[in-house]
Amino acid sequence: MSANTEQVLKKALGLPPINRAELVEQLLRSFESPLRKEVDSLWAKEVEERIDAFDRGELKAKSAQQVFQNINQSD
Repeated sequence: MSANTEQVLKKALGLPPINRAELVEQLLRSFESPLRKEVDSLWAKEVEERIDAFDRGELKAKSAQQVFQNINQSD
């Protein structure tokens, strides 16, 4: 890894978890993948299944505050 890349990595690792996640997503988007549409489709299906499970009472919701608190604690 080049010195410049190591500097970027060090700065990125110093970001809060949510910002690191956004950075990772943007980096992944920078790769043109023929599977991207398939992956997006599978994620959309997963989301719909989770929503349906929530509507049936099989999943419980957490507040955004609780989710972000959990993320920040795992840092």
